[in-house]
Amino acid sequence: MFWDDKMTTDLEKVKEVLGPKKQFVHGDTAVCYGALLAGCDFYGGYPITPASEIAEMIASLMPKVGGVNIQMEDEIASMASIIGASWTGAKVMTATSGPGFSLMQENIGFAYMSETPAVVVNVQRSGPSTGQPTLGAEGDMMQARYGSHGDYQSITLSPNTIQETLEFTIKAFNLAEEYRSPVFLMISADLGHMREMITIPDEVDLVYRKTPKVPPEEYVPFGKGKYGKEKVPEFAPFGTGYRTYVTGLTHNEFGFPATDDQQDHDKLIRRQIEKITDDREKLTDIEERMMDDAEIALVSYGIASRSALGALKIARDQGKKVGYFRLKTIWPFPKKKINELSQKVDKIVVPEMNTGHVYHRVKEYADCEVKLVSKIGGEIISPKEILEEV
Repeated sequence: MFWDDKMTTDLEKVKEVLGPKKQFVHGDTAVCYGALLAGCDFYGGYPITPASEIAEMIASLMPKVGGVNIQMEDEIASMASIIGASWTGAKVMTATSGPGFSLMQENIGFAYMSETPAVVVNVQRSGPSTGQPTLGAEGDMMQARYGSHGDYQSITLSPNTIQETLEFTIKAFNLAEEYRSPVFLMISADLGHMREMITIPDEVDLVYRKTPKVPPEEYVPFGKGKYGKEKVPEFAPFGTGYRTYVTGLTHNEFGFPATDDQQDHDKLIRRQIEKITDDREKLTDIEERMMDDAEIALVSYGIASRSALGALKIARDQGKKVGYFRLKTIWPFPKKKINELSQKVDKIVVPEMNTGHVYHRVKEYADCEVKLVSKIGGEIISPKEILEEV
């Protein structure tokens, strides 16, 4: 396999496989590069437009670094396969688009309940249903937060350049390992198929899941005694001599089903949520430009944030006090930052490639006027359309 006993990545081997340090690639390729640099050694997926290039590139590159690639029969099986592989100690990823993301949701819920590190990439297309398979959108943002049933907390990243797509893929793996959780990387088809120059990093800082420091007979797989201070439990892969009962049922700290115990369920789910929400400020990632004197803020993310940046430049040239406030992490939502922003400006404008998924959350936490610039149908919002609302 791709890992040695110390769980370190052969970065030089990966860089040799990836080729020149500077390349002109599209976003789907950048996802693959980022995954291999992060140490991904198992990919289970099913091809779907506009994410098929990820499956194709991974199939080409993964064997060259000693990893495993499997094309599953559908997206349900794809998500199941990466969960199983993660429990053997692998770093895992799958990639899909809207319809496949919908099919994955039950097993995504299982990954949350079993606290399984995994990266899921969604190259979003216009929906619902088959929709516009070759055209971009960002209509799955709420699904990344609430797509599965029950109570849980999502970690969701949204890049806006091809270089960031590579870097955020690495970051997604690190967060999955650190929090023992599925992590979503959400890009649009526009970004997935757009080409830009990237630079492959010389060094990569990687995070690994915590392994047990106690002998097998003392190991408590889901918390130290009724979910003690350690909110992210240690992880013992199958085959290492530690016993772990993995189930989607409500379970106690030993992993055994406890479906009739209200207190066990409450402690389990609240710990799983709080391990992420307790670090909300740490996970918050914002890019700000020209916010010092801004009276109007453009709160954007993903592909629409590129148009928001264009609108900012035009507005400033016209003497309008407009600022740029880009969300790189969507979930957990940076509610404190949004509220603080709303205290400084008179108006917030949210451009989105959907009918207002993040707009509603901004409006919930803002104390100023909030306006939506919504566009669907496969065309990217233009700077002019944003300026009309400004």
